[in-house]
Amino acid sequence: MGSEQILVQVDQREFRVPVGTPLGDVAAMVPEAKGAVVARVNNDTMGFQFPLVEDCRVEFLHTDSEDGMRAYRAGLVFLFVRAALEVLPGCTVHVKHALSNGLYGEIDHTQPVIEKDIRAIEERMHALVEEDIPFERRLVSMDEAKQIYSQQGLEDKLRLLSQQSEDEVVLYRFGGFHDSLRTMLVPSSGYLKYFKLRYYLPGFILEYPRRAHPTQIREYVEQGKLFNEFFKAERWQDNISIPTVPALNDCIRDGGFGDLVRISEAYHENQIRDIAQQISKERDRLRIILIAGPSSSGKTTFAQRLTVQLRVAGLWPVAIGLDDYFVDRHLTPLDEDGNADFEALEAIDVELFNEHLTKLIQGEAVQVPTFHFPTGRRQWNGKTLQVRSDQPIIVEGIHGLNDKLTASIPKGRKFKIYISALTNLNLDHHTRISTTDVRMLRRMIRDNQFRGLDARATIERWPSVTRGEHRHIFPFQESADVMFNSTLVYELAVLKPLAEELLREITPGEPQYSEARRMLRFLQHFVAVEDWSAIPCNSLLQEFIGGSCFE
Repeated sequence: MGSEQILVQVDQREFRVPVGTPLGDVAAMVPEAKGAVVARVNNDTMGFQFPLVEDCRVEFLHTDSEDGMRAYRAGLVFLFVRAALEVLPGCTVHVKHALSNGLYGEIDHTQPVIEKDIRAIEERMHALVEEDIPFERRLVSMDEAKQIYSQQGLEDKLRLLSQQSEDEVVLYRFGGFHDSLRTMLVPSSGYLKYFKLRYYLPGFILEYPRRAHPTQIREYVEQGKLFNEFFKAERWQDNISIPTVPALNDCIRDGGFGDLVRISEAYHENQIRDIAQQISKERDRLRIILIAGPSSSGKTTFAQRLTVQLRVAGLWPVAIGLDDYFVDRHLTPLDEDGNADFEALEAIDVELFNEHLTKLIQGEAVQVPTFHFPTGRRQWNGKTLQVRSDQPIIVEGIHGLNDKLTASIPKGRKFKIYISALTNLNLDHHTRISTTDVRMLRRMIRDNQFRGLDARATIERWPSVTRGEHRHIFPFQESADVMFNSTLVYELAVLKPLAEELLREITPGEPQYSEARRMLRFLQHFVAVEDWSAIPCNSLLQEFIGGSCFE
């Protein structure tokens, strides 16, 4: 550290420290920083290992923040990988995707991994936590990084490095092991006290706390159907030789984008056709088709494409808009902040909705309402609806999988579909791509294309969106009759240039800057595609980038 001083502001206090002072040294000066794991420095999130080089404002973050919990999860992965290598020398760890209360992964080793191995790894993890070993941040040359990864046998990370143009690379050292998880890390292993390791044939689930209760591990919930969807996606991506981002980039550079689009879209179409055939085989029994999934899953386009396939099978579905059954705005329930909670089930007139469904199924005509959003009141405009026996009713909405929405309809008359973008493409063996991040990018672009909103508005709104998903969608996803994975292996290459343009508009002085920076760093790993001519007009991706034939 040199003699030059910089000014650091924390709340109402000011400190003068030498240029290059680690952020963690400043944390030691501030009592309320006790237990914090990362900090926001001039609106950009940094780990305690970062040197401060200019005057700055600092806000310390704990694991009850999204950035703090993200650093905690990354630290747990690093901890697990090191422990696994010590217990099973020469093994290869694959962290694949989120599942239940944590992250699902597998371990390649000379012998099949059994529960005894997972227990031994968990014991070693706890021992490393007790040792409180620091995660050291190192800025090394590209050549040194490649040499380190080569010595550790991390060929996947070497491949990712080979596609980067930087002269220097940030690595973290944890004892004698180096890694880079493309995010910030907690200061040391001593912070990682709360986790569970579960054997889940053929791999493991690394369970971690949630922000709302950062010192507790929730009760385990089996998600067999969701696991099966991820498993199918992984096998399919292996079949087309696109398991990771470097493979995707190579495919695009080699001129294979058009073929990849056609294969991916055909794969979607086959799945939608299969779902339609399941419904068609039970056409006399199934009268209500319920579609639900988190934001930006592509529900609208999926419903349209399913309708086409049902028509091929001789059915003529009719859609009912759940929004038209909102209660008048003054009757809308309030959330914990006192704001109108339009995502609550009580925001819908469930009694009237069920009355109409039961009448329609029995062939009776009903007068259906229209909700007038400017006035916040239901209107009756003389619109009537009557359906035939070959016209199943499609209902798309946040509560579709919750049987309370359609309590008057026997379960045997309903077919429930869960749709989500279950991203299975990873950066490398240790660094997964969050499905939530992909959906946020989709929504950001759609908000801008069709709703006149900028990226700031999407980022600001996103926490409340995900909160609603955890309350009203995810608890019911395993009750679905089928799941549809709406992710497209090529989509991030298309979303990249659109999202980058929007994210770069966010300046350092704005509260959304940290998230924008994080997403920009993530998108750097992808080769951009700006020629969309190969993407068909009925693709789910067109719902977000524009050009859908269903608009």
